[in-house]
Amino acid sequence: MSRFLTPFSLLIPAKNPLLQAFQRFCLSVLLVLFVTQLIALPASATSLYEIPDLPENTWVLDTAEILSRTTEGKLSTAFSEVAAQSGLETRVVTIHRLDYEETIEGFTDKLFKRWFPTDTEQANQTLLVLDNVTNNTGIRTGERVKQLMPDAIATSVAQETVLIPLKEGNKYNQAFLGAGDRLVAVLSGQTDPGPPEVKDTVMVEGTFATPEKTKESNAMVWVFGFLIAATIIPMATYYFYQYMGSR
Repeated sequence: MSRFLTPFSLLIPAKNPLLQAFQRFCLSVLLVLFVTQLIALPASATSLYEIPDLPENTWVLDTAEILSRTTEGKLSTAFSEVAAQSGLETRVVTIHRLDYEETIEGFTDKLFKRWFPTDTEQANQTLLVLDNVTNNTGIRTGERVKQLMPDAIATSVAQETVLIPLKEGNKYNQAFLGAGDRLVAVLSGQTDPGPPEVKDTVMVEGTFATPEKTKESNAMVWVFGFLIAATIIPMATYYFYQYMGSR
Protein backbone atom coordinates (compact mmCIF):
# COMPACT_ATOMS: atom_id res chain seq x y z
CA MET A 1 0.00 0.00 0.00
CA SER A 2 1.31 3.45 -0.88
CA ARG A 3 2.12 5.74 1.96
CA PHE A 4 1.17 9.45 1.70
CA LEU A 5 4.30 11.59 1.98
CA THR A 6 4.48 14.81 3.98
CA PRO A 7 7.50 17.02 4.76
CA PHE A 8 7.94 15.03 7.98
CA SER A 9 7.92 11.70 6.17
CA LEU A 10 11.04 12.80 4.34
CA LEU A 11 12.90 11.86 7.51
CA ILE A 12 11.66 8.25 7.18
CA PRO A 13 13.89 6.05 5.02
CA ALA A 14 12.20 5.21 1.72
CA LYS A 15 12.04 1.60 0.60
CA ASN A 16 13.37 2.48 -2.81
CA PRO A 17 17.10 3.44 -2.53
CA LEU A 18 16.86 5.68 -5.59
CA LEU A 19 13.86 7.50 -4.15
CA GLN A 20 15.65 7.86 -0.81
CA ALA A 21 18.67 9.42 -2.52
CA PHE A 22 16.47 11.77 -4.52
CA GLN A 23 14.66 12.89 -1.37
CA ARG A 24 17.97 13.73 0.30
CA PHE A 25 19.02 15.65 -2.78
CA CYS A 26 15.77 17.69 -2.77
CA LEU A 27 16.18 18.52 0.91
CA SER A 28 19.77 19.63 0.34
CA VAL A 29 18.79 21.90 -2.55
CA LEU A 30 15.91 23.45 -0.61
CA LEU A 31 18.11 24.04 2.41
CA VAL A 32 20.78 25.74 0.32
CA LEU A 33 18.19 27.96 -1.40
CA PHE A 34 16.59 28.89 1.91
CA VAL A 35 19.89 29.84 3.59
CA THR A 36 21.04 31.73 0.49
CA GLN A 37 17.82 33.78 0.45
CA LEU A 38 18.12 34.67 4.13
CA ILE A 39 21.68 35.86 3.57
CA ALA A 40 20.83 37.72 0.36
CA LEU A 41 18.05 39.84 1.87
CA PRO A 42 20.23 41.91 4.23
CA ALA A 43 23.17 41.77 1.80
CA SER A 44 21.17 43.72 -0.79
CA ALA A 45 20.81 46.67 1.57
CA THR A 46 22.76 49.88 0.93
CA SER A 47 25.37 50.48 3.60
CA LEU A 48 26.52 53.99 4.46
CA TYR A 49 30.04 53.00 3.46
CA GLU A 50 28.89 51.94 0.00
CA ILE A 51 28.13 55.60 -0.70
CA PRO A 52 31.30 57.14 -2.15
CA ASP A 53 32.98 60.24 -0.81
CA LEU A 54 31.29 63.32 -2.21
CA PRO A 55 32.41 63.58 -5.84
CA GLU A 56 33.35 67.07 -7.00
CA ASN A 57 30.57 68.97 -8.79
CA THR A 58 28.08 66.16 -8.14
CA TRP A 59 24.60 67.26 -7.10
CA VAL A 60 22.59 64.07 -7.71
CA LEU A 61 23.73 60.58 -6.65
CA ASP A 62 21.12 58.14 -7.94
CA THR A 63 22.38 54.80 -6.59
CA ALA A 64 18.84 53.34 -6.75
CA GLU A 65 18.74 54.14 -10.48
CA ILE A 66 15.22 55.57 -10.41
CA LEU A 67 15.83 58.95 -12.08
CA SER A 68 16.18 59.68 -15.77
CA ARG A 69 19.24 61.42 -17.16
CA THR A 70 17.05 64.37 -18.06
CA THR A 71 15.92 64.74 -14.46
CA GLU A 72 19.48 64.42 -13.15
CA GLY A 73 20.62 67.05 -15.66
CA LYS A 74 17.88 69.53 -14.74
CA LEU A 75 18.49 69.14 -11.01
CA SER A 76 22.27 69.42 -11.38
CA THR A 77 21.98 72.59 -13.47
CA ALA A 78 19.51 74.22 -11.07
CA PHE A 79 21.51 73.33 -7.93
CA SER A 80 24.81 74.46 -9.45
CA GLU A 81 23.31 77.83 -10.42
CA VAL A 82 22.01 78.41 -6.89
CA ALA A 83 25.41 77.45 -5.46
CA ALA A 84 27.17 79.89 -7.77
CA GLN A 85 24.83 82.73 -6.82
CA SER A 86 24.43 82.18 -3.08
CA GLY A 87 26.99 79.59 -1.98
CA LEU A 88 24.16 77.33 -0.79
CA GLU A 89 24.58 73.76 -2.02
CA THR A 90 21.96 71.02 -2.38
CA ARG A 91 22.51 67.28 -2.87
CA VAL A 92 20.00 64.56 -3.67
CA VAL A 93 20.76 60.89 -2.95
CA THR A 94 18.64 57.82 -3.71
CA ILE A 95 19.36 54.40 -2.22
CA HIS A 96 17.88 50.93 -2.59
CA ARG A 97 17.02 49.43 0.81
CA LEU A 98 18.41 50.41 4.20
CA ASP A 99 20.51 48.22 6.45
CA TYR A 100 18.57 46.28 9.10
CA GLU A 101 17.42 48.51 11.99
CA GLU A 102 18.63 51.63 10.14
CA THR A 103 16.18 54.52 9.63
CA ILE A 104 16.17 56.97 6.76
CA GLU A 105 16.62 59.84 9.22
CA GLY A 106 19.62 58.15 10.82
CA PHE A 107 21.14 57.32 7.45
CA THR A 108 20.69 60.91 6.22
CA ASP A 109 22.22 62.34 9.40
CA LYS A 110 25.27 60.04 9.19
CA LEU A 111 25.85 60.76 5.50
CA PHE A 112 25.49 64.50 6.10
CA LYS A 113 28.15 64.41 8.83
CA ARG A 114 30.41 62.17 6.77
CA TRP A 115 30.33 64.42 3.72
CA PHE A 116 30.47 67.63 5.77
CA PRO A 117 32.32 66.89 9.04
CA THR A 118 32.56 70.41 10.50
CA ASP A 119 29.95 73.02 11.38
CA THR A 120 31.50 75.38 8.84
CA GLU A 121 31.18 72.81 6.03
CA GLN A 122 27.62 71.93 7.07
CA ALA A 123 26.37 75.52 7.26
CA ASN A 124 25.62 75.94 3.53
CA GLN A 125 24.45 72.40 2.82
CA THR A 126 21.13 70.66 2.15
CA LEU A 127 20.95 66.88 1.79
CA LEU A 128 17.79 65.07 0.65
CA VAL A 129 17.79 61.23 0.71
CA LEU A 130 15.17 58.71 -0.44
CA ASP A 131 15.01 54.92 0.01
CA ASN A 132 13.02 53.59 -2.95
CA VAL A 133 12.07 50.31 -1.22
CA THR A 134 9.99 52.02 1.47
CA ASN A 135 9.69 55.44 -0.22
CA ASN A 136 10.82 57.06 3.02
CA THR A 137 12.72 60.35 2.88
CA GLY A 138 15.15 62.20 5.10
CA ILE A 139 16.51 65.76 4.90
CA ARG A 140 19.28 67.65 6.69
CA THR A 141 20.17 71.33 6.43
CA GLY A 142 22.96 73.54 7.73
CA GLU A 143 22.60 76.62 9.92
CA ARG A 144 22.90 79.18 7.12
CA VAL A 145 20.34 77.27 5.05
CA LYS A 146 17.88 77.35 7.98
CA GLN A 147 17.83 81.15 7.79
CA LEU A 148 16.13 80.90 4.40
CA MET A 149 14.51 77.49 4.76
CA PRO A 150 13.26 76.69 8.29
CA ASP A 151 12.95 73.06 9.37
CA ALA A 152 9.18 73.14 8.78
CA ILE A 153 9.68 73.90 5.07
CA ALA A 154 12.50 71.39 4.73
CA THR A 155 10.33 68.68 6.28
CA SER A 156 7.46 69.62 3.97
CA VAL A 157 9.75 69.27 0.94
CA ALA A 158 10.76 65.75 2.00
CA GLN A 159 7.39 64.54 3.30
CA GLU A 160 5.00 66.28 0.91
CA THR A 161 6.66 67.60 -2.23
CA VAL A 162 8.49 64.28 -2.76
CA LEU A 163 5.99 61.82 -1.32
CA ILE A 164 2.73 63.06 -2.84
CA PRO A 165 3.75 62.18 -6.45
CA LEU A 166 5.07 58.84 -5.18
CA LYS A 167 1.74 58.06 -3.56
CA GLU A 168 0.06 58.76 -6.89
CA GLY A 169 2.16 56.12 -8.65
CA ASN A 170 5.89 56.14 -7.87
CA LYS A 171 6.49 59.17 -10.06
CA TYR A 172 10.12 59.61 -9.01
CA ASN A 173 11.12 62.07 -11.72
CA GLN A 174 8.12 64.28 -11.04
CA ALA A 175 8.73 64.06 -7.29
CA PHE A 176 12.34 65.18 -7.45
CA LEU A 177 11.80 67.82 -10.11
CA GLY A 178 9.08 69.30 -7.90
CA ALA A 179 11.35 69.15 -4.85
CA GLY A 180 14.16 70.74 -6.87
CA ASP A 181 11.96 73.62 -8.02
CA ARG A 182 10.80 74.28 -4.47
CA LEU A 183 14.31 74.10 -3.00
CA VAL A 184 15.70 76.43 -5.66
CA ALA A 185 12.91 78.96 -5.06
CA VAL A 186 13.34 79.02 -1.29
CA LEU A 187 17.15 79.05 -1.34
CA SER A 188 17.09 81.87 -3.88
CA GLY A 189 15.07 84.01 -1.48
CA GLN A 190 11.80 83.69 -3.37
CA THR A 191 8.38 82.92 -1.88
CA ASP A 192 7.91 79.26 -0.98
CA PRO A 193 5.55 77.79 -3.61
CA GLY A 194 4.47 75.13 -1.13
CA PRO A 195 3.78 71.44 -1.70
CA PRO A 196 1.71 70.11 -4.61
CA GLU A 197 -2.02 69.75 -4.18
CA VAL A 198 -3.18 66.42 -2.85
CA LYS A 199 -5.63 64.65 -5.14
CA ASP A 200 -8.59 62.91 -3.48
CA THR A 201 -7.20 63.71 -0.03
CA VAL A 202 -4.64 60.91 0.15
CA MET A 203 -2.74 60.23 3.35
CA VAL A 204 1.00 60.42 2.71
CA GLU A 205 2.55 59.30 5.98
CA GLY A 206 2.27 55.68 7.00
CA THR A 207 1.11 54.42 3.61
CA PHE A 208 4.32 52.57 2.72
CA ALA A 209 5.54 49.30 4.16
CA THR A 210 8.29 49.55 6.75
CA PRO A 211 11.60 47.75 6.14
CA GLU A 212 10.64 45.21 8.82
CA LYS A 213 7.27 44.43 7.18
CA THR A 214 8.86 44.18 3.73
CA LYS A 215 11.53 41.80 5.01
CA GLU A 216 8.98 39.69 6.91
CA SER A 217 6.71 39.49 3.87
CA ASN A 218 9.53 38.30 1.60
CA ALA A 219 10.67 35.72 4.14
CA MET A 220 7.15 34.29 4.57
CA VAL A 221 6.74 33.89 0.80
CA TRP A 222 9.94 31.89 0.59
CA VAL A 223 9.08 29.74 3.63
CA PHE A 224 5.67 28.80 2.20
CA GLY A 225 7.26 28.14 -1.18
CA PHE A 226 9.80 25.75 0.36
CA LEU A 227 7.11 23.93 2.35
CA ILE A 228 4.98 23.42 -0.76
CA ALA A 229 7.99 22.25 -2.77
CA ALA A 230 9.07 19.90 0.03
CA THR A 231 5.64 18.27 -0.12
CA ILE A 232 4.95 18.15 -3.85
CA ILE A 233 8.37 17.10 -5.16
CA PRO A 234 8.69 13.93 -3.03
CA MET A 235 5.05 13.01 -3.70
CA ALA A 236 5.49 13.38 -7.44
CA THR A 237 8.72 11.40 -7.34
CA TYR A 238 7.18 8.64 -5.23
CA TYR A 239 4.19 8.17 -7.51
CA PHE A 240 6.45 8.30 -10.55
CA TYR A 241 8.49 5.37 -9.23
CA GLN A 242 5.33 3.55 -8.17
CA TYR A 243 4.06 3.91 -11.73
CA MET A 244 7.36 2.82 -13.27
CA GLY A 245 7.58 -0.15 -10.90
CA SER A 246 4.09 -1.37 -11.81
CA ARG A 247 4.86 -1.42 -15.55
